[in-house]
This record gives sequence, structure tokens and C-alpha cells, in this order.
Amino acid sequence: MTYEAALTDPEFQTPGKSKGLWDVFGQRYLLSLLLKKGVATRYYGSVLGWVWSYLRPAAQFLMYYLVIGVLLGADRGMKLFPIYLFCGIITVNLFSEALRTTTTSIVGNASLVKKLYLPRELFPVASVGIAYVHFLPQAIVLLGICLLLGWTFTWMQLFALFLGLLIVLTFALGLGLFFGSINVAYRDAGNFVDLILMFATWASPVLYPASLLQAKVPEWVFQIYMVNPVTATVELFHNVFWLPLAPGSDRPEHLLTNAFIALGIALATLALGQLTFRKLEGNFAQNL
Repeated sequence: MTYEAALTDPEFQTPGKSKGLWDVFGQRYLLSLLLKKGVATRYYGSVLGWVWSYLRPAAQFLMYYLVIGVLLGADRGMKLFPIYLFCGIITVNLFSEALRTTTTSIVGNASLVKKLYLPRELFPVASVGIAYVHFLPQAIVLLGICLLLGWTFTWMQLFALFLGLLIVLTFALGLGLFFGSINVAYRDAGNFVDLILMFATWASPVLYPASLLQAKVPEWVFQIYMVNPVTATVELFHNVFWLPLAPGSDRPEHLLTNAFIALGIALATLALGQLTFRKLEGNFAQNL
């Protein structure tokens, strides 16, 4: 085929031309390879291996429960505070790992980015997938404990669970695309993300009920707090796992409405992250 004929061929595509996140759907095999690599190498050289996926959240839960629940008395008047606490911990852990790894995903795969062309969004998307895989053992432990305590399943709970996962993973991917693209040229982005994650646990109702904040801040501040995608996800997870075991507990109003607003914020963040990523990805190879 001649050069001129190739240019008019409907199957011809200019090398390096990207369609953004849409390209990830056309590279499912490469995505699966990156997922397998990330999961397989996560605990490479570790004696305990996947046991760390259980030990770390367990140690984190024990520390918060003893200090916040027992010493500071946050569990007073709250039924099954340990379940409430663990719901929040695994949600924030999912968000933290997804955001941290997406932010470093391009720099961490510099050798591939510099040597060959493939949709660069594959790396942040794979990082989110890996974070989800490592979230599953924690969620299974929580589900097992809830079942032992008499937890029952409804379709509304399943909907809330999937909605919460969609919100937090979309939000983490959007932020990861934004900070990950900036991090290639300016490594300060990674430090800024660390600052965000340092406040993540305290900026959502993980260690305390949302009603405690509502009583101390103006209503408009509380409404902004409630549509934070991480907060919305934490509260959805509370409704899925904790509320059936503690019926009649005080819950925030308009939770589902706030969740859909949070989803809109997460989607807007994803659009901004993709726009920034597309604008900067042409300089990835030279900055690496």
C-alpha cells in the first residue's frame, strides 16, 4: 500500500494518536498484564506476602479503636463502634492507595513510557485496579464479621455498595490523572498528595459520627463536607455494613442525594484530570 493510500484508508491510524481513557477499553490485554504484574510484585520478596493486606488494616483499626474509641470515648452511645470504625478505615485505605499509586504510576513505569507507545492512561487505571484488588481482603473480613453478628442483605445495600465504589474509585482516578501528569515534571505533586492523604481520615466520618461535626460548624460547611466524595462513600459503606446491625442509629439526612452530587463531583474531577493528562502527556518521555 502506498503512503497516499494509507492516509485515506479508514483503518489507518496516526501512530501515537490517543483517545484518552477510551483507549484503555481497546487495550484490555495490556491492562490485564499490568494488573497481574502489580498484584504479583506487590509483596515480592516478602515472607508474609498477602498476609500484610490483613495485618496493616488490623493494626490501624486497633490503634484508632484504642486511642479514639477507648481512651477518648468516641464509642460511648454508639452501637458497634468497631464496625463503624472499620467501614471508614477500609474506605479511606482504598482511596489513599488508589490516589498514591496513580500519582506515581507514570514515573514508576518510566522505562515503558520512554521506549514504546501505548495509551499512558493504562498505568493510572491499572493502579486503581490494583488498589481495588488489595481492598477486597479487607472488605471480606468486614463482611465475615458482619455476617457473624447477624448482618442481612438487601438489594438497596448492594446498590449503595456499588455506588460508593464507583464514587471513590472515579474520584481517585481523576485526582491521580491530574497529579500523576504533573508529577512527571514536578515531583512536588507527590508530596502534595501525601498532605491530602494525611487529612483524609480526619476529613471524613471515620473516627467520629457526622452529627458531631454538624453540631459545631455552619450548615453550609456541613453540606460541603457531606458531598465530599470520600465522605459520601464512607457514609454509604456505613449504611451497607453497620446500619443493619445498629438499626435506629442517627444517620445524616439526604444521604442518597449527597451521594449523587458526590458522583457528579467525582466525574468532573475525572474530566479535569483527563484534560490535564492529555495536555501534558506529550512531554512525559522527555521529562522522564
